[in-house]
Parts: sequence; C-alpha cells; structure tokens
Amino acid sequence: MHIRQVQLATRSLDDTARCYERLGCAVLADDDSVRVTVGSSQLVFRVLDGMTGAHHLAFTIPTGTFADAKRRAAEVATVLGAQGVDEFEGPAGWDSRSVYFEGPDRQLLELIERRELPDGDAAPAGGHPAPLAPLLVSVSEVGIAVPDVPGAVETLSQHGLDPYAGPPGPDFAPVGDVDGLLILVSPGRRWFPTLDRAPSSAPVVVDLGLGTTVELAEGVLLR
Repeated sequence: MHIRQVQLATRSLDDTARCYERLGCAVLADDDSVRVTVGSSQLVFRVLDGMTGAHHLAFTIPTGTFADAKRRAAEVATVLGAQGVDEFEGPAGWDSRSVYFEGPDRQLLELIERRELPDGDAAPAGGHPAPLAPLLVSVSEVGIAVPDVPGAVETLSQHGLDPYAGPPGPDFAPVGDVDGLLILVSPGRRWFPTLDRAPSSAPVVVDLGLGTTVELAEGVLLR
C-alpha cells in the first residue's frame, strides 16, 4: 500500500514550512497551503482554526540507515522518548525499530526502519547539518482517529485493506502492509511514546490510489 498523498490540517503554515525545510524536504508554500515532498509521498497542509490534538506521521527510512537518520533528525529537531529510552522496537510481527521526534504544530513524527524492506545506501551528508530528507523513502504511517476502530477496520477490509501483523484491537489497529499503514486509533488514545498528546479530530484525506472514495468517519476520506 503506497501512501501517495496526505492532506492534513495545521495551526500554522509558516511553522510547518520552516520545520520541513530544516529537514531538507522540498517545500512549496503559498497563502493557502504548504506542500511537502517526502520521498515518493506528498503532504499537503492547510490552516484550520480551532484545530485540536496532534497528527502522527511516520516516514520509512532505508534498512541500515537508522543511526544516521536518528543523528540527522537530532541535529534539527527534538528527539522524543520515554523513561530514558528513545529507540523503540516495533510490536510483535513488525520487525522494525523507530525513533520519534517533535514536528511542527506538535506533530509527532517517526522514522521507522522496516527490516523486511531491502537495505538502502546511505545518503551523502551534503553539508552540515546533514539533511534528513535524502533518507526519507515515503510516508510510512498516517495516524487517524475514528470513533469506531473495529468498524473502520471492517470498512477497509471491504476495499482490500487488511489488518497488519495481528488482529486489530478495540482502540488501536494498523491496516495496510509493510509499505504503508493507516494507524487507526480511538479519539481518547494518546500517541506513543510521549503520551502527552491526543490525536487530532481534524479532517484527513489520504490518497492510496483506491480509485474510489471511502469515508471512515466525518472528514476522514481515503481515495
């Protein structure tokens, strides 16, 4: 499942643009939106007054580049952890490891190395600080709050998208595959690992190339 584009809300276009520019991503900003290229994926942010909560996004990095990617992220952003730990093995069946860092507008951003994917070549440093963007393969995960997680899983299964690495839970369910996941959570579940921010209820549109439009919840559309 390839996440081609994600449309998201933000409180500040300027803060969003500056953060992704520091990561070395190509950013196109105008009065109404900020468009960010993340490997083979694109993020589109638009301002939403009164937005609550925080987005969670994960970016795939090539296998074998974890330490380098973490270092590059730490040069321009705050690495996040819990109880003195800032590197995390994935859940059972994922064969992955992750590091999390602070994004703009309290976005909880994640770099994930999926060992099932082929090894990648280290990107050249390209100056100091070395930009993170050359190591970003694509958007790997999009966190989405839905009022009925099992119901959303059932809806997605009707369109050929299945739970990943085990049965879904009542308030947490990854759906997709190693190339891309929708992380479905209940509105009250807080984002790991900081547990200090709830998922946003703002509209989200995810382009997966489905060829049809699927509404998971109010304002949550898949295409």
